Amino acid sequence: MWLVSKLSQDHTHSPFTAHPAPRPSQTLYRPSRASLAPARQPPRPLHLQRRSSPGRRSGPPRCSRLQSAARRPPGHRAAAVVAVTAVTAARARAARQGGHPPGGEPPPGWRGAPGGAFPRSAPAAACATPAAHAVFIVQVLAPLSSRRGGIFRRLGVLLHGSRPAAPPLPRRPLAQQDAAAFAPHGLQPARASQARRRACAALVSWRTSETGAGRAVTQMALSESVTTCLSPAVHYVICELGFEKKDTYDINNIVSENGEICWQAITDRVCYLESGQSVDYIKSIRSLGPVCESVNLHFKSLTKDQFVAQYALWFQWTNYTELFLEVFDVLQHTQTTEIALGLMKLTSHLERALGDVYLLIGKDCPFLLKDLLASEELTVIFGQAVMNVLRVFVGSPYGLNLRNVLWHGFASPQEIPVKYCAMLLFLTAGLGQLLQTYLLQTKCVLIHRPYVTLISLEELNIFPDLSHETLSLAEELVKLSSFVLKTMLPFWIAALTAFKQGRYADCMILLLPQLEAGLRLIFTATNKCPNRLLTAEEFLWDFLNHQEGPRIRDHLSHGEINLKAFPREVANQMVAFAVTLLCRFSDEDMVAFKEHVVIKPLMNCASCYRSRFHPISLLKKQVLECMKSIHLWSELPIVPEEQVQAIKGFPFVLYTSIHKRFEGNAEASTFVLKTAEILSQLQQYMPQNCYSPDDPVNSDQTDRLLIELCNMHICTLYSPRSVLEILVVLRKISTQCHQVSEQVIASIELRYKQWINKTLRSRQRHNYLRMLNSIKFLSPVLRLILTLITLELVNIHLVYKKNPFDYQQYLKFLKSVLQYTENLVTYTSPEKNKWDETMELTNKALTKIKRFSDEKLTLMQLDT
Repeated sequence: MWLVSKLSQDHTHSPFTAHPAPRPSQTLYRPSRASLAPARQPPRPLHLQRRSSPGRRSGPPRCSRLQSAARRPPGHRAAAVVAVTAVTAARARAARQGGHPPGGEPPPGWRGAPGGAFPRSAPAAACATPAAHAVFIVQVLAPLSSRRGGIFRRLGVLLHGSRPAAPPLPRRPLAQQDAAAFAPHGLQPARASQARRRACAALVSWRTSETGAGRAVTQMALSESVTTCLSPAVHYVICELGFEKKDTYDINNIVSENGEICWQAITDRVCYLESGQSVDYIKSIRSLGPVCESVNLHFKSLTKDQFVAQYALWFQWTNYTELFLEVFDVLQHTQTTEIALGLMKLTSHLERALGDVYLLIGKDCPFLLKDLLASEELTVIFGQAVMNVLRVFVGSPYGLNLRNVLWHGFASPQEIPVKYCAMLLFLTAGLGQLLQTYLLQTKCVLIHRPYVTLISLEELNIFPDLSHETLSLAEELVKLSSFVLKTMLPFWIAALTAFKQGRYADCMILLLPQLEAGLRLIFTATNKCPNRLLTAEEFLWDFLNHQEGPRIRDHLSHGEINLKAFPREVANQMVAFAVTLLCRFSDEDMVAFKEHVVIKPLMNCASCYRSRFHPISLLKKQVLECMKSIHLWSELPIVPEEQVQAIKGFPFVLYTSIHKRFEGNAEASTFVLKTAEILSQLQQYMPQNCYSPDDPVNSDQTDRLLIELCNMHICTLYSPRSVLEILVVLRKISTQCHQVSEQVIASIELRYKQWINKTLRSRQRHNYLRMLNSIKFLSPVLRLILTLITLELVNIHLVYKKNPFDYQQYLKFLKSVLQYTENLVTYTSPEKNKWDETMELTNKALTKIKRFSDEKLTLMQLDT
């Protein structure tokens, strides 16, 4: 949130002014003012200046280097910051570690004793131009920060927003987070925090041109210049490390004549650190490289029939045998894009299958693959050595991590070696053999979880149906838009082709990672993108992130959706949205595309989009649904008045128009009077022409008011935790009110039928009449509560104005209203039917609401 607002400010100094690096005490969440101040500072007092110490190189302090960088031409200032960051991190790492990644010999291109964590050419490339500096961020800082504790994720500047309130997760110390995030890139844990802070300072201090033309030029230069989105360390691990050993490995050592896989021959190739417990991923990948190549050649030597005969049985445990047979077909053609697609599908459904196996002895399956592979349950079933083999290929940020680099859009098609896809296919069959042995020994039965079904597809209908002409234009836009990295172009073309061929799941699997890669590119290329992407974030949060939305990416990447039945409607919306991004981030001379008769409607739909799955939007929907339910009370059948008067011992006068008249009941009139007083206090905060003090509990008037309030636009982006916490309580209140209404409707309809059929006993008849009497006051009270929570919703973003004490008091009040509605659900349930107690309960609730309103503690009253 801080970075989004900071980057959108206008600066009077040069857009490329460099700033001093943050002090060690600072965190990425809230950089100090000093770290963002202009670089030219008055000299420090002599007694505060840094002094030379024994064993330390004398010379100017580090901030002097940054200050001198600020005096260089604007095009080189931010680049100098990055250069200093890279070189300093390199020296720190080299001093502790010898200048090469842990667990093996220095790879080609890495420096020796005086070297660093990045290739020798990285600082020079960063110093060239602003666009080249942006390339450096995409290639080095962005992939580096995509790990746990990374810059983009920690600051939330890519798709900023807060998740719904949830119990806080246990948090590791910062030093441990740094170790996890930076160790794969050759940085010692002791220096990780320092390097991370400098990387953040470099990213924050960088500024691009303020003009639209300058931004377009920078974006286009960046999309043309970036040749890889993998950091040098990750690129080396994936593309080079497994090819360093040139020796051949006999396939007969791991596959017997009858097709049984010898796991020991594979697990023996896994290397461990000196402790003997932790895997040495660098050495393991190097050692397993020839094995993977042998497996790949083995598969290429088989015909489809031979492969099916030998291995098809061992894929049945995944519940998707045909998918793994398709991956075998892909291996025969070695088309890079199809290999990447097959690997993404393979890893997602392998994870799903492993989750099913986990549930043989476990209860709650871990959501993340890395946690699943590290679980004790899978270790019991498959063995620790086998799980270590899997972690070398997927699930661990220290290994190849093939699943994540593909699903997050970091790897281009040509950067994924075919042999790793073949090896994972081979390992999946081997897991099937081990599982069969376990099931025979334990007499257990493997049960597969059902697929997730995307429902309420009409809620996802934003863009019109894509025509063939639109898709043809999209193919042209892909080649011209600065939103697309040229190295990723094959993915985009393949995604559009898959859509035209009706392979909608394939289209989404290819497209979603590229949307993430494009957003990273735009963020890196221009500091104005947070403002320009507001509408995009509305859409992306709805379709990908909100817990009650379709969460397409989560379900696909975790193998939870049946790929053969993926709905076209969803794919159509995502492709249409991607087209709008291609248009939006394109050169000014592409106006003809944006104004095209088939493209312009898409742009219009995107510009007016409003969130549909944010808790704010869902609360509005809940309120309106509850309002409609209460409105049905007036249409419920009522017993004839003469039949009621014939009941002996019933103390109340019942009118056939009980929903409109209250004169016959003093208690109901009292409740209506209290309700009217509260509504009169709230009148000044209501829209004009929606409330009349002459008839405060008029149902039609209240319905119009609720509709008007729910039509008001409320910002859904950048919701802080306090806002989400209040929303959770408001939604629970609305849910309980709706439950009360549904119970009242069901009870009245049932009792009326029983009354007419004369199947009610004497006590049941009296209870039925009490229920009819109670809903006289219950209807306006429920409408009052809906009005109150909707007015609070309209002012929800004022919650930050409350001090901590008032906030807790406010939250306590809302929870007391929630408690009332929960009790009301219990009292009005068919099992309880405590209608007399309902009146006393409601009286207390109205008194509390009145007192709270008198004290002006609601959100709507803050400004007054």
